[in-house]
Amino acid sequence: MTVIAVPFHLDEHLPTLELPLPADRTIAPDLPAGSPWERMALLYAEVAEAVAAEVRAGRVPVVVSGDCTASLGVVAGLQRAGHDPRVVWFDGHADVQTPETTSSGYLGGFPVRQLVGGSDRTAPDRLGLRPVPEGDVVLVDARDQDPPEVEYLAHAAIRQVPVEEVGDALPPAPVYLHVDVDVTDPDDLPGLMIPAPGGPSLAAVTAAVRTVVAAGGVAAVGIACTYRPGSGTHRELAGLVAALSGLE
Repeated sequence: MTVIAVPFHLDEHLPTLELPLPADRTIAPDLPAGSPWERMALLYAEVAEAVAAEVRAGRVPVVVSGDCTASLGVVAGLQRAGHDPRVVWFDGHADVQTPETTSSGYLGGFPVRQLVGGSDRTAPDRLGLRPVPEGDVVLVDARDQDPPEVEYLAHAAIRQVPVEEVGDALPPAPVYLHVDVDVTDPDDLPGLMIPAPGGPSLAAVTAAVRTVVAAGGVAAVGIACTYRPGSGTHRELAGLVAALSGLE
């Protein structure tokens, strides 16, 4: 596998972001003025090209970033390399907000909805991202949902499963495996920026990730390091990233 670091939270460069894996390549361009989504579209265009190049070379890219929106670039890159990936998405939150439903305005709550063809289309359209069918997306945990998200998911084809049942819900290959580390109980990772109370232990998340990897077919991985800089949380993730060692 090849580790690609994207040390940003949304469009904010975080040069001191502590990552749980040493990077083989870092993507950190100077972004021009513009709206956050316009700036992220330029950033994720570089991510998409890097991911596509790794996949074409027969390697599995692991993209490590400061939030979940980098997934747009990863999936676009897989598509550019000729794949139509399914998505297995570990997260304490559902990430299916739109500009109309969000109460906080936090753009990091949009990407799953963007991947399936909804929400703000600025970055997806500029990346040439083709919508992923809802039925090809598995949300793992996603326990913290706002009422509009609950309503949307009640009628969507997106599947929702607890961490311990992910092995029974795995879609066919190729798979984009996304892990927002805040899927973990914040008692195990106290440095999380947006903790979701309760949830699975870090050991349970690690075991589930290992199950996905062992099943084969993972074409790319995204790790969202949604913790506060300087918290030391990256050191707690050693077991989780070790679970990726079975990637081929």
